Amino acid sequence: MAGKRKVHSAAFKTRIALAALKGDRTLNELASHRAKLYWQCGRLQWCWAHLKRDFQTLIDHPDHQVKRLGHDLMRPTKRLFGAWARDRDGTIDRPRFQREMQPIRQEIELLLLRGVFSGNRRLHGMCKELYEHREWLWAFVDHDGIEPTNNASERALRHGVIWRKLSFGTQSVAGSRFVANMLTVIETCRQQDRPVFEYLTAAVAAHFTHADCPSLVPDP
Repeated sequence: MAGKRKVHSAAFKTRIALAALKGDRTLNELASHRAKLYWQCGRLQWCWAHLKRDFQTLIDHPDHQVKRLGHDLMRPTKRLFGAWARDRDGTIDRPRFQREMQPIRQEIELLLLRGVFSGNRRLHGMCKELYEHREWLWAFVDHDGIEPTNNASERALRHGVIWRKLSFGTQSVAGSRFVANMLTVIETCRQQDRPVFEYLTAAVAAHFTHADCPSLVPDP
């Protein structure tokens, strides 16, 4: 029962956080896997790394119809990552990237429709969900600055996940809030190449002198 309570509590906290994000007008697209918990945000980029693993699962399935669609989806997915890599490193400019993505996008959407009308229950549900929310597949194409995966977010959470595993988490709301704040500071400083201890020292000094806390927002 204790384990279930922890899971429910975590899900509840995630819903609260997502509700806050939903009201944040500065938020662009939220990169995530396909968990319905995130759908309330309404501005998503579904993670293609997760989708690639889903397509590999289709390839590994013993049903030949499922296997074939998995292979057919995997081929344009690999071209998708290739085009995005060239866009990211500047080998091609943004307009060319979008032109290269157009036939890939059309091919994948047609393959998803094939799965929807396949009559195979192993394909219908997944393909229907992807096709009906296909705008969440292509936010990284339509909007500059969005990545097709949530790998950056997962890397940012890695240290927190390891800490929770080793320390068994916290025992109070105040403790959870403190840990969340500290992990936010640490990860933000890491991404900005700022010394964490130097920032925390300045923040504590500002608290005791009633000065403004140093900002974590980088200078424009």
